Amino acid sequence: MFCERFWTFRRKDTQCQAFVRRVITSSFFKKIMISTISMNAFLVVLETDYNIRYNLFRLFEVSEMYFVAMYNAEFYMKLYVDAVDYWKNGYNLLDVMVLLIIVIPYSLRKVKGKHYPYLNIADGLQSLRILKLITYSRGIRTLITAMGQTAYSVASVLILLFILMYIFAVLGFCLFGGPDQGDLNNWKNLAEAFFTLFSLATVDGWTDLQEHLDNRNFVLSRAFTITFILLASFIFLSMFVGVMIIHTEDSIKKFEEELRLERHMILMEEKQVIVKRQQEEISKLMQTQKNVDYKSFNELVENFKKTLRHTDPMVLDDFGTSLPFLDIYLSTLDNQDTTIYKLQELYYEIVHVLNLMLEDLPQKKQSHSSDKVDEM
Repeated sequence: MFCERFWTFRRKDTQCQAFVRRVITSSFFKKIMISTISMNAFLVVLETDYNIRYNLFRLFEVSEMYFVAMYNAEFYMKLYVDAVDYWKNGYNLLDVMVLLIIVIPYSLRKVKGKHYPYLNIADGLQSLRILKLITYSRGIRTLITAMGQTAYSVASVLILLFILMYIFAVLGFCLFGGPDQGDLNNWKNLAEAFFTLFSLATVDGWTDLQEHLDNRNFVLSRAFTITFILLASFIFLSMFVGVMIIHTEDSIKKFEEELRLERHMILMEEKQVIVKRQQEEISKLMQTQKNVDYKSFNELVENFKKTLRHTDPMVLDDFGTSLPFLDIYLSTLDNQDTTIYKLQELYYEIVHVLNLMLEDLPQKKQSHSSDKVDEM
């Protein structure tokens, strides 16, 4: 019974809900929140300096009250608009987590006092407030989506890298971790071997590690180091970067396609508004023609023409005014011009050949007449 009432429940404050929805989805509200979050991040940076924090203590207190009030107002407004779907959005859950982080220092000071040893950790977590910018940045959300899509592929690459490091860690411990002449600083046990291999995989200080092995005259040390660096750094890490780039490019393409569809939808909405307005104006003119005695429709729209401006938008649905038709028509004209130009060249060539034939014709007649005279 309760579930049926819950699903059939309809709000009575639909107008207020629609107004709050328009507010939180407006660009002005988004700009205010982005400015608030950015200013909060800037003040957190200033607060790390003790002298500034001491001199501007009152400013930090007032600004903190403003920031907390804005974050809570945003939370309650979104919750008021849709209390059910709000919890289905991961970015809304991120905002809730930030609100909980904001409450932690106040709760610890109230319960444990100002000298609680872990209070500095709670203050350091306030830097996570800048994560609220993710909610208002589609570009960052696109990158996060790309990272989420690469989780399976990246996990496979990391597992292969772990297997490789495990094999070389055991091999390195057996070769260079002996208690007599081994390198106990880097290969003493499997944990030290893993940490050393991580340094080799990132190619960070690998020359110093190799120098320690050379000083102990290990024959296979250089072959071991070069082989692992080639496999781990140049193959697996490059594969990891390649997977990230491929999925990021796919997400960016989807993001651009969404933007293109949104712009198209906005354009279509504007077009519908213009068409509706034009239809209303024509209907008014037709109604006026019925009510007032005009001889023709031209007389009816004579006054209307005077109000038109060259900047007024017009929607033309005719086939001849569409962009694909214009593109094909212009291409056809270009091909026609090319054909005419080639025909002109051909005509010029024909005229030139005929001219040469006419020049040769008198010479042939003269030679023929001279041959006749010789015969007589």
